[in-house]
Amino acid sequence: MSVKITFPDGAQKEFNSGITALEIANQLSNSLAKKVLAVEVNGEVMDATLPIEKDATVKLLTWNDTEGKSTFWHSSAHLMAEAIESLYKGIKFGIGPPIEHGFYYDIDTGDTTLTLSDLEKIEKKMLELANKKNEYKRKPISKEEAISYFKDKGDEYKLELLEGLEDGSITFYTQGEFTDLCRGPHIPHTGHIKAIKLMKLAGAYWRGDEKRKQLTRIYGVTFPNQLELDEYLKMLEEAEKRDHRKLGQQLEIYTFDDEVGPGLPLWLPNGGFLIEKLEELAKKEEEEAGYLRVRTPHIAKEALYIRSGHIPYYKESMFPPMELDNVKYYLKAMNCPHHHKIFAAMPKSYKDLPIRLAEYGMCYRYEDSGSLFGLMRVRSLTINDAHIYCTKEQFASEFRAVNAMYLKYFKIFGIDKFKMRFSKHEPSKLGQKYMNEPELWIETENMVRDVLVSSGIPFDEVADEAAFYGPKIDIQIYSAIGREFTLATNQVDFAQGKRFNLKYANKDNQEEYPIIIHRAPLSTHERFIGFLLEHYAGNFPLWLAPKQIAVLPISDKFIPYSETVVKALKEKGFRVKIDERAEKIGKKIRDAEMMKIPYMTIIGEKEEQNKQISVRKHGKGDIGALTIEDFAVLLQEESVY
Repeated sequence: MSVKITFPDGAQKEFNSGITALEIANQLSNSLAKKVLAVEVNGEVMDATLPIEKDATVKLLTWNDTEGKSTFWHSSAHLMAEAIESLYKGIKFGIGPPIEHGFYYDIDTGDTTLTLSDLEKIEKKMLELANKKNEYKRKPISKEEAISYFKDKGDEYKLELLEGLEDGSITFYTQGEFTDLCRGPHIPHTGHIKAIKLMKLAGAYWRGDEKRKQLTRIYGVTFPNQLELDEYLKMLEEAEKRDHRKLGQQLEIYTFDDEVGPGLPLWLPNGGFLIEKLEELAKKEEEEAGYLRVRTPHIAKEALYIRSGHIPYYKESMFPPMELDNVKYYLKAMNCPHHHKIFAAMPKSYKDLPIRLAEYGMCYRYEDSGSLFGLMRVRSLTINDAHIYCTKEQFASEFRAVNAMYLKYFKIFGIDKFKMRFSKHEPSKLGQKYMNEPELWIETENMVRDVLVSSGIPFDEVADEAAFYGPKIDIQIYSAIGREFTLATNQVDFAQGKRFNLKYANKDNQEEYPIIIHRAPLSTHERFIGFLLEHYAGNFPLWLAPKQIAVLPISDKFIPYSETVVKALKEKGFRVKIDERAEKIGKKIRDAEMMKIPYMTIIGEKEEQNKQISVRKHGKGDIGALTIEDFAVLLQEESVY
């Protein structure tokens, strides 16, 4: 008996029933087989050593695949647990999942106290065990047997996890002398793990409950070779220097205050300037693209958000309501319902479409305090928002134009690497997580896919990540050091037109609902400025730098001439700061360098006599003596994006 295997490129091939992904890889290429870590069968990630007994769509997963890395790191967590169990007595294990970069395991160390000095010892043991190339063996087991096994080990954590599992759904995985409760998947054997670094120790309450016992959490990361680990550690070192939270404070961009509240950033003057500059850019681009600018309030009645679907589908991410005159009001979580009301304010004909309504609108979302992270995850945010109302015939060109706007912005900000995630619905969750319109879901997802394919834009399709009202494109961008950020979104909405009774008269004077595109190319001010801080390492290009030039007089004697330099440069449109402090010139230069001001002008006796300025460039040093006119020409050439 044979099975038909369909590969990602559409190619099909028949194999004997019961063949494994590893065996398929061996038949295709010996070198490929050595790289296979797991397999995706009909969308489900599985062990590469499990038999495939029915026709299936198969994707062989390697280190280059996100799911391959996740499986690799999950298996590494088991390897670390094996090493710890072999080194220390009385150890019990909680959970050990993969995370975005690496893995962790929560451990009850009993009478043992682990310190940072133990990590190197555990690493060496992990490498020793990895070199044995022990297989990760999967074994289905009854709940009764599983309970008996962990009772014998005295492991109350695994016994508690077993309480929530149904008999017939439980599996053990064993590698070497270590067995764990786990649903998998895992890599074929430990030999794939060649380079190991245990990063840190932390405390973690069992199951996140501060009333439960605090366990020891060990974070680690592994790679299939030492070179990639070394590169990763260098990237982490650079990332620490570029941390937007540190730079945001150093460069006086934003702050938080306990009396204001967590996740509610206060923009300092330098941050305020960045916001103004980004809005200036967006408004210019949007005006040229035919957008109309609108403004909406920060709150609305509960009825609006019930109609939009936010209350039934998004309520957990909204702040609690406030009540006035027996009516509930909510802080605005999204601008779209307000824009729909603006569209509906006047009758529309097909001749009026497309209508593009744009707003830098401030919204409020309740994020759990544990998930707040600098500017990247906040509770107040200002979105580069717009909603496009168009006919079905106009959809492709409008959606394509939005994607083109993304690409233009990427070029302006030097974003060379990006990818688009085409997020679709999950049919089993219609009516719960998603609007219950199965035919419209299929139709709009096909429309989005057709535009992406015809535009030649690379994208990945992912299930169960759509918005509740339609499919979307999420744009993943990468900073200068390769860190990944989810930046912007381009969403299709087939539901809100009907919900809000948004109609236009077609060519036959019949009423139709428009298709709505939600788009935010520059994301939110918070997330985008956080990204830019890390992307540029705080070294903003001249056009975006809050202060472009620091004028540094050597002593008070040269302040009058320095002031004439400041005036001349300001008259030419440059942003200039004079440092009149009674400090030595060396300190003034160091402080300007710390603030990452692009240019410094040194003013002393020679400069005053020659009516010149001595120019230094941040991070590069002296440029030489220039006239103010020549310096202005240099700046003008550089201050365009």
